[in-house]
Formats: sequence, structure tokens, C-alpha cells
Amino acid sequence: MAENQSTSEQLSSAQKLALFVLLGAQFMLSVDFSILNVALPRMGEGVGLSLADLPWVASAYALPAAGFTLLFGRIADLFGRRRLFLTGIALLTVASLLGGFATNAAMLLSARVLQGFANAIAIPAAMALLITTVSDERARARVLGLNGALLSGGFTVGALVGGSLVSALDWRWAFWINVPVAVAIMVLTPLVIKESVRPAGVKLDVPGAVTVTAGLLALVYGVSMQSWIALVVGAVLIAAFWFVELKAKAPLVSLTLLNRPNIKWGNYGGIVAFVMASGVNFGLTLYMQDVLKMAPFTTGLVFGGPGLVAVVAGVIAGRMIGRYGYRNVLAVGLLAQGLTTVPLLLTGTSTTPSLALIVPSLFLMYFGHVTAVVAYTVTATSGLDDSQQGLATGLATLAQQIAVTIGIPIFGALVAARTDVLDGVHFAMQVQIVVILVSVALIWIGLRDRGVPAGPSSSAAERQEPVPTAEAQQPAPVPVPRKVSENTV
Repeated sequence: MAENQSTSEQLSSAQKLALFVLLGAQFMLSVDFSILNVALPRMGEGVGLSLADLPWVASAYALPAAGFTLLFGRIADLFGRRRLFLTGIALLTVASLLGGFATNAAMLLSARVLQGFANAIAIPAAMALLITTVSDERARARVLGLNGALLSGGFTVGALVGGSLVSALDWRWAFWINVPVAVAIMVLTPLVIKESVRPAGVKLDVPGAVTVTAGLLALVYGVSMQSWIALVVGAVLIAAFWFVELKAKAPLVSLTLLNRPNIKWGNYGGIVAFVMASGVNFGLTLYMQDVLKMAPFTTGLVFGGPGLVAVVAGVIAGRMIGRYGYRNVLAVGLLAQGLTTVPLLLTGTSTTPSLALIVPSLFLMYFGHVTAVVAYTVTATSGLDDSQQGLATGLATLAQQIAVTIGIPIFGALVAARTDVLDGVHFAMQVQIVVILVSVALIWIGLRDRGVPAGPSSSAAERQEPVPTAEAQQPAPVPVPRKVSENTV
């Protein structure tokens, strides 16, 4: 049967080319993110930014990336995903050139703002194109697994290669390296990807777009800058957005969609996975450099090996979702990510025994994290019409952006709650373990099968089923093949 074939056997040549371009773009964006993090100290020196002002380089990117992701995901649904994807890649090219030629802080921060906008425009559109390129649920799970593997590999490769690139050449190459890849993507995309079908007569919900974007910007700024006023303003605007959507004829985000258990709990799982991963990485980095007195390069190597091996988890996760369903894989992935940090509670002030605990724990933790990331992406985008995939992937991307933004401040506050760094790191790990256990229980209950009868219009998400298997699908008297994709030639 088709369900038992490999992904490569199920995909046409046109689909493979489309996936190659889209997966390549995702890999480039993840590499770019980690390379720039590595180049940050040299970058600050090059344009005259003080150490205290360096966080603005990250914030200038995070604000538009998180604040506008949901809006551009919906715009992609309404006005064309390929068009938005190409716009985002073109903007990234301009931003990379501007950043590479920056001679002062204003030029550098402007480039980072443009990169944040490029990310918010390109990633939801790319993810929606990726998902709608493959119609078979099992093949789609494997493709998303490969995407998760490439994202994980991109972050790790960027961190490892970035240090060498910046040291051998110049920090400006952390920007310039994007340009040839982005140009190649812009040339290939029109050749292998068709424009998505746009719904007729549907207008953009402007009041909803304004309130949610302003609210998200205020919340992200409030967390990044630790501003309670901004957090309150953000909460008020998000509440206003909710009331606007209740009355809107064509809401930006259907509240019915948000109430779907797979959307709600899938994105919650993604937030937990990314908050905990970014927090643990921050805590361990602080511990290894401040307590164990390890050099930054050595610290990077400790993270690099497990990160590369975790790439395998993306491929395995896609196959496991097709076999066991996204509910099981998401729960197990999060549980593995949380429980494998338990040995870190035994670390001390001696380097060798502590590293003997840290390295194997990181291998297992990253494996669980990547598995959870793939599973949450599949969970949060399953059972939807193609016309809603831009919004769904926008929500999934938004969950990631917000989680990465708030993870370090949260863990930083937990570590600072103790006077000793080692005690603070242990306390943060204890909190993470408790949060993971509670979250897994909530997700397991939230995604349970409620036994809704499967009618002609019932989707897998509405029945709270995992990715449909061959045994679970109802055979039709006369099979009517659906177009494999609207996005491939």
C-alpha cells in the first residue's frame, strides 16, 4: 500500500525539487540565526556597541520576528504563499547586505530589524508551502521530521562553523554568507513552486491584525526589557484582540480554530519545548564558564556534538508519528527532554565528573527536544484545510519565537533567585523538571480521543486522532485522488 512506501517513493520529481528549495531555505535561516549569535561580540566591537547594548542586537531581531509572524502567516493565506516567501527571502538579502556593510550601530540594528521582518514573512509561508506540497499524512510527518532535523543541524552547524568563519575572515561574513544562498532560492522558487490558491472574497481583518501585532510586540518587548508596563499593555491588547475576533465577520484568527485541541495543545507543547531548551542551554553555559571556568570555544564543543547527533531524531520522529500518532510522540519527546536533565542536578565544581554527567545528558535531552519539536509541528498543523495552513504555521512559528525570546529571561531569573550560581542552576533545572511533568500530563489529557463519531465532514483533528494510519482510514467506494499539491509544478 502507499502508506507503507518510503517518502522518496511517494514523492514526484516536482515535489522533491520543491521540498529541496523549501528545506534549504529553512536550513539557511537556522544557520544564519546561530552564526550571528556566535559573531555577536566581534559585531559589537566593529560598530561601536558597548557590552551593555549588545542585547539590542538580539531584541531588534526578536521584536518583528515574533510580533509580525501571525499577521504575515495569514497574509500568505490570503495573498499568495509563494509571493510572501519570495518577499521574505528578498528582504533577507537586502538586510544581509546592509548588515555586512554596517559602519555604525544604527545600520547594524536596522539590518537586524529587517532580518526579523524577513523571518516573520518567509518562515510561515515556507512552512505552509512545505505542508501543502505533500498531501499524504505519513509522508508529511516524515518531511516535517526531516525539516526538524535540518533546523537542529542548522543551529549546530551555524554555531560550529560561525566561530571559524568569523575568526578566519570577519564578522561581516556572518551576514554576507546568506546572499548567494538567498539569490539561488529566489531563482529556483518560481521554477519549482506554484502559487497557492487564494480564497475569493476574503479580506484581511485589519482591527484584529493591529491589536494582535501591537499586543505581541508589547509582550515580547516587556519580556526582553523586563518592563512591567509593556507586559500590561500587551496583555490588554491581546484581550482586545480576542473581543475583536468574536465580532469580526472574517477574523484574522478563528476562535474555533484556536479551540481545536491539536492547535491549542500542540502549540503549548512547542512553547514548553523551546522555553526549556533555551533555558537549559543558558543555564549550562553559565555553569560551565562561571563555575567550571571553561573557555567559550570549549563550551561550544560540549553543545556541538550532541546537537549534531540530535539531527537523527528529526528523521526518526517523523516515522514514529506516522506509526504511533503525534500525541504519543509529543508526550514522550517532552518527557525525555525533561527527565534527561535529572543527572544535571548532580553536577558540582569538579570539571571531569561534571562533564561525564553533562555530555550524555545533552545527547538524550536534544534527542527528546527535536522529537518534541517535530511532533508539535505536526500536531499544530494537522486536520486543517490547505487554506488555513499559513495561519496554522504562523501560530506554530509564533510559539517558537515567543518561547525562544522568554526562555533565557525566565531561567536567568530562576538562577538569580539563588546567591550561588551552582545552586541557582540546580534550582532552575528542578523547576524545569516539574514544569515538563505537569505539561506532559496536560497535553496527554488535552489530546485524548474524545470518541466523537467520524462523520463525512469530521477531520482527524476534530476526532482528536493522531496522524491517520492505513487501518484507521475509512475506505471510499470509489477512490477520488486528490491533487498531490497545489504548490508543485
